[in-house]
Amino acid sequence: MDKLDYRLFIPYLFWRFINAKGLLCQKIIGIYYRSNIKPNMVLRLIKMSIDNINSYWLGMVGKKYVVTGAGSGIGYAIAEALLEAGACVAMLDRNIGGAEKLREQYRGTAQEPLVLQCDISDPSSIEKAFQNVRETLICLDGLVNCAGMLRAASIRDVALSEWDAVLRTNLTGYMLCSREFATLMSNGGSMVHIASVAAHHPQTHSGAYSASKAGITLLSRQIAAEYGPGGIRSNVICPGMIRTALSEPFYQQPGIKEQREAMTASRRIGAPQDIANAVAFMLSERACYINGAELTVDGGMETMLMDLIPRPGFSAKKSA
Repeated sequence: MDKLDYRLFIPYLFWRFINAKGLLCQKIIGIYYRSNIKPNMVLRLIKMSIDNINSYWLGMVGKKYVVTGAGSGIGYAIAEALLEAGACVAMLDRNIGGAEKLREQYRGTAQEPLVLQCDISDPSSIEKAFQNVRETLICLDGLVNCAGMLRAASIRDVALSEWDAVLRTNLTGYMLCSREFATLMSNGGSMVHIASVAAHHPQTHSGAYSASKAGITLLSRQIAAEYGPGGIRSNVICPGMIRTALSEPFYQQPGIKEQREAMTASRRIGAPQDIANAVAFMLSERACYINGAELTVDGGMETMLMDLIPRPGFSAKKSA
């Protein structure tokens, strides 16, 4: 090379360290130096090689998954990540508007997602979605339970109807989806259930939600114990503070973003893609010996608990 170009840094690393894909990156470098191709075209070729490597590493090309709550937020990001990894996805949600936008991006391709309206608090709605998935995809490699509901109220004040509604969606719905879609995993598979750090800590005005998320963690372990011998894994992801359209109004309040960032070791609020990345790994064969586990994805928020205790002479100190 007669000069050092930052645009070649990424493909050079892949060429050096990933033998299986090094040839492709080497070709990209050669194309760049033998022609007058514009830098943006070279970067597109690099991105193609990176996507190819990601798909190869996760081993998801051609795999089939169901994602509930896939119309927005974390569920949407999960479905998007799985599609980018080469998988086929059935997107279930009560509101399918968001899912339709993602389907448009893949319309006419072999990966065009199956979009189904489904309310997981309603057993008949789950059964209808199950029939559609079975007829279209035939079999499954995994399920992501992500649909959820939050009703803010204290234990003292929560109406029984509200309590029941939260548990029907966040817990009973997860159980029903797991039981139904497991029947399509005849060759084994993986389930990932989205809980919350609220499963680990009580929070005032969040009684039903916290209880339902704690229930998910034990439900997942129960599934792992019962379905594990048949080759089906079950794990939980516990997100911390994730910025979505649902939580966006909080961040419009002055100072809230900065206060929340200070509560995490990573000093930032999470994005839906942070959870999607963890889910993709847990679904993949790279996590084939992880079963009945919980993975907290919170930027180190729980790690900072002791820092919330006032300590004279220490609390005012700021790290560089």
